[in-house]
Amino acid sequence: MKLTLIWAVLNLQVALAFNPDYQNDLIPPPYLVYLKSNYLPCTGALVHPLWVITSAHCNLPKLTVVLGATNPGDPSEKHLQVVGYEKMIHHPYFTVTSIEYDLMLIKLRRKIHLNDYVQLVNLPHRDVPENTLCTVSTWAYNLCNISKDPNSMQKVNITVLPKSQCQDAYRTHRIQESMLCLGIVPGRRVPCKEVTAAPAVCNGTLQGILAFADGCVLRADVAVYTRIFSYMSWIQNIIQNY
Repeated sequence: MKLTLIWAVLNLQVALAFNPDYQNDLIPPPYLVYLKSNYLPCTGALVHPLWVITSAHCNLPKLTVVLGATNPGDPSEKHLQVVGYEKMIHHPYFTVTSIEYDLMLIKLRRKIHLNDYVQLVNLPHRDVPENTLCTVSTWAYNLCNISKDPNSMQKVNITVLPKSQCQDAYRTHRIQESMLCLGIVPGRRVPCKEVTAAPAVCNGTLQGILAFADGCVLRADVAVYTRIFSYMSWIQNIIQNY
């Protein structure tokens, strides 16, 4: 009886941790950016006081950049910084028919004030090894009312998978060296409603931006990320010259 109870409690905690309907009090990582638009929102990562990285597949008409948000649906939060953007720069080789080169830089209209609630995330100086533990963060929707902004901040700790395991999980896609796969349960494919372009941060360094997921990232389904290290020359060139 005791063992059964312990098993139930442990599994309840896991279910809650990956349940987008579960309201929690998680504090978003200070680099996490909410990209609000007239279409669907995306998340991004603040890598410079003037620059945010996100996915090129994000369609962001009439974009507003929100930093320091816990609940994006609550404009009265105390530590918000809301700013417009000057330009969006997609990777030049990105196409909507591929998950490769899925990277975009957004230049803000003004420099962000860094504080306890809004901070930069490090860009990588080296590639991330397999089996590294990373944190993926994004917001989830209350499935009872997806017409409103997402209202549940969630994080999941998952590991970098070998390319072969990723290819097994996504046989209809060709997994390139410029892609990164993270997850725990290949092929599980549990649906949920979550804000796309979630960043993957490993040991304090941004290593991936979510490009494609057939399932639910917040339930640790395997997903494909743009490998940031593969694009560092392009990223640095844009930040320095624009």
